[in-house]
Amino acid sequence: MLPIVYIDDHLVAIAKPAGLLVHRTALDAQEEVFALQLLRDQLGRPVWPVHRLDKGTSGLLLFALSAEIAARVGPLFEQGLAKKRYLALVRGWPAAESGSIEHPLARDPEKPSAGQTLLDARTDWRLLQRLEWPLQTDTRFASSRFALVEASPFSGRRHQIRRHLKHIAHPIIGDATHGKGPLNRAVAAYLGLQRLWLHGLELQIAHPADGRPLVLKAPPGPEWQLLRAQAAG
Repeated sequence: MLPIVYIDDHLVAIAKPAGLLVHRTALDAQEEVFALQLLRDQLGRPVWPVHRLDKGTSGLLLFALSAEIAARVGPLFEQGLAKKRYLALVRGWPAAESGSIEHPLARDPEKPSAGQTLLDARTDWRLLQRLEWPLQTDTRFASSRFALVEASPFSGRRHQIRRHLKHIAHPIIGDATHGKGPLNRAVAAYLGLQRLWLHGLELQIAHPADGRPLVLKAPPGPEWQLLRAQAAG
């Protein structure tokens, strides 16, 4: 059963686990289980995704309960009118307590950027906690530094947070595409858990039926407490 964090006559939000695709895609053709299918079967009615999370990302995922509502909500994401907050574990310690990344991104992150149209993109971030573990990933240092950050994208480009954090040299741990493979493997072995350390915490939108502010939240799972436990140890 998928955890339902909100439901009314028009919308349903779930806490998507890491490793679950939102819907069928040619990029992962061998996968046969999808959030869309599971939620449809769980509710016994059709559902329409209005945005998406990457397969490896956990957290809040919103669906419409009719095509009409989906048509109203989708543009809120496309126009940057849906406010989102994410939690991420990144490599290194940011030099500042917060910042804003304004860096244009190519439309398709699966293809080389050269020759593609660059789209405006902005992500705000703030530092939540510095971590240092006795994990040697560089022969010059006996330990490795990481940070928990909160990221808020103000545009909806694919892999935006992942690409922006890489741009400032703080890639997300577990990101096989935009991160560092040796570091990802070392952290997975140290924690005993391999995943993309990115979680959708919160979504704010105007309700498509009546315009009232709607704030939806999906707290991070217990594996995120493992990070703080390692820090405390």
